[in-house]
Amino acid sequence: MRLKVGYHDSCFDGVASAATFTRFFLTKVDPDAEVEFEGLAYRGGNPFREGLLTGEVNAILDFRYTSDPRLNWYFDHHVSAFQEPGDEAHFRADRSGQKFWDPDAKSNTKFMAEVLRTRFGFEPGPMEEVIHWADIIDGAQFPSAKMAVELEEPALRLMTMIEAERDPAVLHRIIWWMQQEPLSRIVERPEVKEKVEALLEIHRQNVAVIRERAVLEDGVVYFDISDQARDNANKFIAYHLFPDCRYSINISASKSRTKISLGSNPWAKVPRTHDLAAIAARYGGGGHSVVAAISLDPGMEEEARRIAREIVETLKSNP
Repeated sequence: MRLKVGYHDSCFDGVASAATFTRFFLTKVDPDAEVEFEGLAYRGGNPFREGLLTGEVNAILDFRYTSDPRLNWYFDHHVSAFQEPGDEAHFRADRSGQKFWDPDAKSNTKFMAEVLRTRFGFEPGPMEEVIHWADIIDGAQFPSAKMAVELEEPALRLMTMIEAERDPAVLHRIIWWMQQEPLSRIVERPEVKEKVEALLEIHRQNVAVIRERAVLEDGVVYFDISDQARDNANKFIAYHLFPDCRYSINISASKSRTKISLGSNPWAKVPRTHDLAAIAARYGGGGHSVVAAISLDPGMEEEARRIAREIVETLKSNP
């Protein structure tokens, strides 16, 4: 049997979801299945290219829904899961018993693992550590911004690499390793350790650049690092530098896209009152109520700045 797994690309929760589902499928459905992975990225318009669902069994994890009849398994926790007209109605009409969505779940990995455990008898075994950390990372459940920025834990170092890695083959090897190995062993693998060390130096540079450029306006931190040619930066840096802020908005850019990131401070003294996913959806983006993003084509920095300033003004006001 050929299993095709589409997962949220360059995301610890997405990669962990792919690893967890694959272990489930190989232990509970077909131990001889041939597995193919494909990372899926949020883009303007329909992100599902023709020919994506090519397996005999197809799964989409931690990503938008598609009403394509070839979709067999689905797990997601984004409030923006249903983008195309009719998608949510199609999902709710499904009677396969293999498609699940919970917008209140902190992470897709833990949500999915619990469903697979209770409904299908799946035991994660050595993957409990991965599931635990996916929930902390994707739910921003760190005890402090300091921990999220200092990146001492093996899971946080691997998170840093996954978010920056653009070679699918590397991410797919990590998906296989996650099914068997502790995270401390994965980050010590030579090909991972070398990349992590280089990324930690870039991370330190990002902290310095953001410290210099970030501006706090009425509880909203804004900064633009699009000239650094980096797809993103650690989302918690702003909260570490500005612990009293409520929200952060930033622009980054790479060869593949221009990105606007929206975030809310998990440790803010004044609670969040805006739905960031709803705001991002106005510009073709999506995510969660607490964190979201908008992807534009490469070279669209000026448009990204215009959108970012509009969002800053929105967040400075009360809904």
